[in-house]
Amino acid sequence: MLKLSRILAVAALSCAFAAPVWAQNIATVNGKPIPQSLADSVANSMAKQQGQAVTPQLKEMVKNELISREVMVQEADKLGLDKETAVQDEIRIARQNILIRALFNAYLQKHPITEAQIKAEYDKFVKSFGSTEYKAQHILVPSEKEAQDIIAQLKKGAKFSELAKKYSKDTGSAANGGDLGWSTPNNYVPPFAKALEALKPGQYTQTPVQSQFGWHVIKLDATRPAKAPTLDQLKPQIQAELQRQEVTKYQDELRAKAKITE
Repeated sequence: MLKLSRILAVAALSCAFAAPVWAQNIATVNGKPIPQSLADSVANSMAKQQGQAVTPQLKEMVKNELISREVMVQEADKLGLDKETAVQDEIRIARQNILIRALFNAYLQKHPITEAQIKAEYDKFVKSFGSTEYKAQHILVPSEKEAQDIIAQLKKGAKFSELAKKYSKDTGSAANGGDLGWSTPNNYVPPFAKALEALKPGQYTQTPVQSQFGWHVIKLDATRPAKAPTLDQLKPQIQAELQRQEVTKYQDELRAKAKITE
């Protein structure tokens, strides 16, 4: 849920640009009006974020909050706080953030992500997802020598999970005996994935596997056919990522056109 302060900031700026002179006011504070349009914008935003309708109780809460804020802002102005450099800088940055967000939203409305784009990205994902899921364990250690010593202990009959709890530096899996759960190889770094795919259930790597994280001893517990998430399940994430890419490209284009002197 959006914080009330953020909702108020967005609503206030939109009202500053668009509020008609004949707009009704919900209240006046020391002669300064609080427009109905601002209260409506805040209430609508809060209701949307909470997944509920705008109720009389919500309207009353928003009205009281806006009145309290106006009282405090007027007092801050009276004390000259709005003239302080640090405060002006914060206001400037807040204004920039709101305008940039509005700019990107306007751009995405004119350049919407299509269903075809989403489907194309989903098809790429499915192709790279793989046909098999692997349930694996691993032990991560800093040196090759340590990994070799662990393999030697396994050959003598030591339990993989116990060694993982004792030696593994992977804080995410060590406590669970090195268990990594079910996953497809594309979720692992290439050296790890390659070694994992070469194993049969019940086997562990006979030589240490090096990655950027250290040295691994890997055990394959089981395999099963992989089932990729459906398009409907991934659509929100894919759309968000494509929008992020579009906005980044737009930002780069604007920056390239700008005359910048440093």
